Amino acid sequence: MLAFRKARRKLRMGTICSPNPSGTKAASEVCNADWMASLPPHLHNVPLSNLAIPGSHDSFSYWVDEKSPVGPDQTQAVKRLARISLVKKLMKKWSVTQNLTFREQLEAGIRYFDLRVSSKPGDTDQEIYFIHGLFGIKVWDGLMEIDAFLSQHPQEIIFLDFNHFYAMDEAHHKCLVLRIQEAFGNKLCPACSVESMTLQSLWEKKYQVLIFYHCPFYKQYPFLWPGKKIPAPWANTTSVNKLIPFLETTLSERAPRGAFHVSQAILTPRVKTIARGLVGGLKNTLVHRACAKTILRTMNPCDPRISALKKQKQLDA
Repeated sequence: MLAFRKARRKLRMGTICSPNPSGTKAASEVCNADWMASLPPHLHNVPLSNLAIPGSHDSFSYWVDEKSPVGPDQTQAVKRLARISLVKKLMKKWSVTQNLTFREQLEAGIRYFDLRVSSKPGDTDQEIYFIHGLFGIKVWDGLMEIDAFLSQHPQEIIFLDFNHFYAMDEAHHKCLVLRIQEAFGNKLCPACSVESMTLQSLWEKKYQVLIFYHCPFYKQYPFLWPGKKIPAPWANTTSVNKLIPFLETTLSERAPRGAFHVSQAILTPRVKTIARGLVGGLKNTLVHRACAKTILRTMNPCDPRISALKKQKQLDA
């Protein structure tokens, strides 16, 4: 059973590998940890904005602390309810959006990270945390985990999109930006023309990190890219039938020059979605069913995997 689970995981994510001490790897392996370095030479000078780069949503929230205060991203009604200990346990089921840590996501090939951050009420220092309903790990710890990976994989480029800030004043922003600078140093790529940026140009300058900062504070630092350079239109739906046309339309209407573009291929639970699946949580209520439905829609009807998926859906029901 364990071997089967490992095989299924590899099929889902691709073989995850890191270079061995000699720096070589078997030609038959698909090495997601070094997929940028492994791209064919004719793609090295293609604008980075023309490459499809895998990313994750609420990237940090593989762990949240149910013992922490409810985050400032929540309403007063939720904060009042969360005084009941059971409510926080249920919140955790709807706040966790990833199964993998930063390191594991990077090794799997993820290069775009969607980040929401906040100070913690009552803290006397300027510490910043990742947040999604409940507080996650410290931002500093996440940055160090990412930097350790980049040091071992010098041709991999990542996008860090800081797009939501909560309970942060100017002092908090300054502290966060200084932490970013301390973590990545010369790996930080200054804002420049999107069209001029290629893998080859970044490799030559040893840049590995693009920081997008959706706050006017970005103007004070050359290595902070404005949020408008990476729009991420949001479908805000629980329906796969609405999500796919939305993604197709927004991708076709993306700005032809001057910006990157994020396709948020995610479903968003509504209040009634959470109420109906309160105990099951996000993963069991929305994600699994949506993935199965999407696969069924996009596969060839004669594909033998369809009958297996239908059978599994019946078992799950």
